[in-house]
Amino acid sequence: MPKFMTIGYGDRAGYDRTAAAVRDAAHAHDAQLRDNGAVMGIAGAPVQVRNADASGIETTDGAFMSSPLPVAGFAVIEAADLAAAIDLVSKTPCAVAHGVVEVWPLEIP
Repeated sequence: MPKFMTIGYGDRAGYDRTAAAVRDAAHAHDAQLRDNGAVMGIAGAPVQVRNADASGIETTDGAFMSSPLPVAGFAVIEAADLAAAIDLVSKTPCAVAHGVVEVWPLEIP
């Protein structure tokens, strides 16, 4: 079955203004995804890694990409196709709590 990488963006303000019943349903949906094999995690502090021409590792604290909302978490999910993956993530906390979720198809050789 195809795999998809998801990146959830959201902040506390959006979460807090979402009805508790909607948030609870979204968390239950995430639990069901995990029970079905999705790998999910909350985003920690990022580190950029460079090793130009394999000449030496350089690291920089912080994200390379920027967004108006902070990265909240990541998941790897399985779905029949992109439409099914979109349907799955449309019920997650970031999607329902005034955030956004990106869905990236994984091309596994």
